[in-house]
Amino acid sequence: GVTMTGRDMVETVSIGAVTGAHGVRGQFKVKPFTTMPKDIASYGPVCVGQLTLTLSIKGQTSNGLVIVAAREISDRDAAAALRGQELTVARSALPEVADDEIYHADLLGMEVSAPNGEIFGSVLAIHDFGAGEIVEVKPVSGPSIMLPFDSGHVVEIDVETARIVLTPPQGLLDPSDEKRG
Repeated sequence: GVTMTGRDMVETVSIGAVTGAHGVRGQFKVKPFTTMPKDIASYGPVCVGQLTLTLSIKGQTSNGLVIVAAREISDRDAAAALRGQELTVARSALPEVADDEIYHADLLGMEVSAPNGEIFGSVLAIHDFGAGEIVEVKPVSGPSIMLPFDSGHVVEIDVETARIVLTPPQGLLDPSDEKRG
């Protein structure tokens, strides 16, 4: 395989974001970006802003957030101060991905287009609401759109040119859609 040099790759990968403090003992809630929510604690210490934290998972909320404790955070104020910050780990801490896999972090900002060349927009986020992965695409104007991001729809992901070609679901880009509401 081709070895990517350091400067071509993101050195750190975002695995979640702190959404706020939880309770009074310094626990906090994290929105995970990992495939399995509990994985955010399995890569070793994470960086949040200037801090390096050792996480342990305490639970999960009904809306998919993970409740974590960090040895280094002992009170609510310290936990609250983390709000809005991303949790990052060195890419080297992550398991090697297979040739056909790719990190979500590497997809963000890529251009998304249809096989016919029509451009949908750029990747804003990748979501998994339980029914398979969804890519959230930000068009040039208007609200973002959700497209299925699975082998049935993804035609090609070209990391070199930062482009994703995917087949939209039937009727998605139908002009008559705008009448719904």
